[in-house]
Amino acid sequence: MTKYREIIRLASLNLSQTNIALSCGVSKKTVNKVLKAAREKGISWPLDPNQTDAVIEQLLFPKENRQQSQSTKRMPDYAHIRKELLRNGVNKKLLWTEYLEECRLAGDDPLMYSQFCYYIQQDEQKRRATMHINRKPAEQVEVDWAGDPAHIIDPDTGEILDAHIFVGVMTYSQYPYVEAFMDEKQPSWIAAHVHMYEYFGGVAKILVPDNCRTAVDHNKSWKDQRINAVYQEMAEHYGTAVIPARVRAPRDKANAEGSVGNISTWITAALRNEQFFSLSELNRAIRQKLEVFSRRPFQKKEGSRYEIFRDEELPLLAPLPATPYELAEWKQATVQFNYHISFAGMLYSVPHEYIKRKVDVRVTDKTIEIFYNHNRIASHRRLYGRKGQYSTVTEHMPTSHQQYLEWNGDRFRKWAERIGSSTHQVVDAILTSKRVEQQSYRSCMGLLKLADKYSADRLEAACRKALSFTATPSYKSIKNILDTGNDQAEVSDKGQTTGSHTESGKSSHALTRGADYYRR
Repeated sequence: MTKYREIIRLASLNLSQTNIALSCGVSKKTVNKVLKAAREKGISWPLDPNQTDAVIEQLLFPKENRQQSQSTKRMPDYAHIRKELLRNGVNKKLLWTEYLEECRLAGDDPLMYSQFCYYIQQDEQKRRATMHINRKPAEQVEVDWAGDPAHIIDPDTGEILDAHIFVGVMTYSQYPYVEAFMDEKQPSWIAAHVHMYEYFGGVAKILVPDNCRTAVDHNKSWKDQRINAVYQEMAEHYGTAVIPARVRAPRDKANAEGSVGNISTWITAALRNEQFFSLSELNRAIRQKLEVFSRRPFQKKEGSRYEIFRDEELPLLAPLPATPYELAEWKQATVQFNYHISFAGMLYSVPHEYIKRKVDVRVTDKTIEIFYNHNRIASHRRLYGRKGQYSTVTEHMPTSHQQYLEWNGDRFRKWAERIGSSTHQVVDAILTSKRVEQQSYRSCMGLLKLADKYSADRLEAACRKALSFTATPSYKSIKNILDTGNDQAEVSDKGQTTGSHTESGKSSHALTRGADYYRR
């Protein structure tokens, strides 16, 4: 603020305006303006001690007059300027030039460039105002990836690999958790949280991540946030709420940001001269440094991070769930006509009502869960090994298919016996032809259903004819006999002599070639 009292005092000592300007750190123009206003208002030295610089300023230059002088000039559009300054190549000089053109077209008085920059700076300072928030114990944990990686040497190739450092900090006590990973992908991100909660021995009410894709899919404003589905599922498993930091607002997770710097100094930098040949070896060294760092006393207050966490936060943390969160993979599948979905070469049943529907599949190392419209409709233990295996729940099958499961070899034999002895003999041969009896049920069912299409008598005749050729006829050979009508030829043969040849010496069997055939 301008030193109005000092200017008036020095003027009473008959100092030149140049010396007054040098002494008070203002321009000669300002000194001249103040002394002129003081003469007009009849203000002179000595002044009353209660007349501070602010009071004198109001007396010399009333705010109403200042506002009137400013009101004649067009003020900048601060929202537009903030947005434009974020774009590459745009600076205040360019925006001021555009502002001058707008004032010219509108017939308004423009601000000088220095005034233009001054008001923009004042607006930025208002927006940068911060507020200290008193955190409650066990209320919040902040998480982030450290900027500087650690390093691992590949023992086979000698290549130096980056190891990314995850940092989680309890906001109240600043008690940290640190672990290194080979990447920052979703599995590493989720595993870091699971290990962090196990290390803390409990769960804080609120989880504050950065806006990385493994945590947040979309975060334009607090009204329009979309948490990553897997991350949200993990939070629900641990009973915590995810509140992402605002975009470009590092103060929303100041403890994590500050701890990243401390971690970089006391852990990552402290290990810079050591060589590590595996991730587990690096994490063991990090854990040792972490324990020392957490127990180091604070410089400006009593105790250490560990002591405050142990005494004030740990008793208030929510208990861990019975089992740690298991990372799940989400896929989409279409239910096939056999009411199964396929995943990784294995087939899992779904209620038959959902045939041809698209379903969501949640896959973990142990289970397969199937959802339709966010409702779980099936669950299976995950299959491994030979591809093509089936996991089928009987209740998922149509009623007719459930009845099929009740069939067995004896039931097929009794059904065939009611048709005829030849049919019984064929069915028995089919049942014993496979290594596992159940593998032949489909053929037996198909064979016996031929009686509905061709009649029981024709089926019996076809089986008898097939048995005359081979002791183990198949379903296909009997169906061919029925399709070609050869079973009816056998019926006509019964009306002739029972001998193996007719009076003319020709064979009674249609498929037997006579002597005349070979004479040709």
